[in-house]
Amino acid sequence: MTLCLIALGANLPAGERAPAQTLDEALARLAAEGVRPIRVSRWWRTPAHPPGSGPDFVNGAAACESALPAEGVLAALHRVEDALGRARPARWAPRSCDLDLIDWGGRIAPDADELRRWMALSDRAGALPAPDRLILPHPRAHERAFVLAPLAEVAPAWRHPVSGLTAAQMLAALGPGAMAGMSPLPAGP
Repeated sequence: MTLCLIALGANLPAGERAPAQTLDEALARLAAEGVRPIRVSRWWRTPAHPPGSGPDFVNGAAACESALPAEGVLAALHRVEDALGRARPARWAPRSCDLDLIDWGGRIAPDADELRRWMALSDRAGALPAPDRLILPHPRAHERAFVLAPLAEVAPAWRHPVSGLTAAQMLAALGPGAMAGMSPLPAGP
């Protein structure tokens, strides 16, 4: 079994489900796909990224175990998104379910040079098409508080395989305003 880290988000309802309920359903569907959550963060209310691109999100993270290869986990994430009504009209559009593979067993894919190239694009990456192959770890995770805060809850010892920094260290490096507008949601019943 390989440990994989997944970021979850939603800012549109999926049928009758509010975003937090959709993310709960996504976790159940992931388990049925062979991606078993072992630790799940709190759900966080976060401003849409980029600013002004839609309603606030509900975001979280899950540490999961899976016997699937990284590409199989990514395919499972896409099947769950599709089952929960994910549409892809444009990059960073509002969505009913967004599941990102942040890390799979500490693997760098396809290689460190390609990963660094995608990481260096920063916010300019939004103007580019999505990569046509799996990039690990997720090339934007290190710059997003809405990923790092929940990730630090479920995988406090995880270190980025290129920078060597933990999620908490990367979050702190973003600066004092990085979590502006973010707040944990109250626990459900």
